[in-house]
Amino acid sequence: MRQTRGRKGKGVTLITGIPLSREDLKKLAKSLKQQCGCGGSVKDGCIEIQGDQRNFLEQELNRLGYRVKRAGG
Repeated sequence: MRQTRGRKGKGVTLITGIPLSREDLKKLAKSLKQQCGCGGSVKDGCIEIQGDQRNFLEQELNRLGYRVKRAGG
């Protein structure tokens, strides 16, 4: 999902609901950030990637075997 609330108008793409440990989430986030060429973080079990990267992340997560469901438009 894409979110701008509380970020001074800057959009981020949120990835939630991935059943991985905290360390594995960090590894996945690092890989996705490198492929997107942008920054991000892992907070409260949620991966945040800077910018509107929904299309690319959807394709990449499908390739990795995750079922993707878009939220928030």
